[in-house]
Amino acid sequence: MFETVFTTQHSPIARTWKTARVTHMTKAADTATLPLIRTVGLAGILVTFGNAMSDPANRGAIAFRAHVDALKWPEVSESMSSLVSAFFRIDLVKHDPAPLIRRLKQTLDGTDWLQAPLPQGRKRWAVPAVFGGDRAPQLQEAADVAGMSVEDAVHGLTQTTVRVLTVGFAPGQPYLGTLPENWNIPRLTGVTPNVPACSLVAAIRQLCLFPYATPTGWRHVGQTAFHPFQLNRDTPFALTPGDEMRFIAISDTELRDIEAFNENGLGGATWDAIP
Repeated sequence: MFETVFTTQHSPIARTWKTARVTHMTKAADTATLPLIRTVGLAGILVTFGNAMSDPANRGAIAFRAHVDALKWPEVSESMSSLVSAFFRIDLVKHDPAPLIRRLKQTLDGTDWLQAPLPQGRKRWAVPAVFGGDRAPQLQEAADVAGMSVEDAVHGLTQTTVRVLTVGFAPGQPYLGTLPENWNIPRLTGVTPNVPACSLVAAIRQLCLFPYATPTGWRHVGQTAFHPFQLNRDTPFALTPGDEMRFIAISDTELRDIEAFNENGLGGATWDAIP
């Protein structure tokens, strides 16, 4: 079962979409049977697999986006996946959305996308990182909020393989997860004015790895030399949704050695292809 919701339903063009079901964007739509298909203005179509972040919903978004990409629909100029949705950029002034929505629904039918295999071509990264100390001064606070020792916090961060859930906010910036339940810590009540590039920050069972120095409300728990985006690299964007990552604890001295010879911006990271 699918609910089709148009965000532009009151526009003149929306009234011409007579073959598709139109529902007002109300709170009820938030709990509609998933997956949920919606237009995003006239910019494209969004397919949502969950009302909140979860491993199955994220899996569905990544897998469905890859599947549609492989179909090479000429109307789709680009695609992207978020934590729980897949977005397909389509010029809805040029292309009638109704047949596209029907085609998306037909593509969704018959597959349990919440358990679908993730796409081929993904990478499993191993990334050196310093945890705590001057390089990551909010690790102690994060551990305290999570109700564990610093040692247990580092153990959790280094023994958990996290998935690249989505990439965005800044160029190449990954949201990584999910961490164990005890890492379900809130964001800070204020904003840290600046954390350096390649910082690893934590909140709500997720990690972010910043490509640039930035203010943040997440706690700075680790420091790498891994630049997820570097314009002069053969592959400027290092990560793709569905990639996996493990962090390897190193000393500050080791990180400084890596930073001194880091032309490719990968910060000593290595990767293997995921079968």
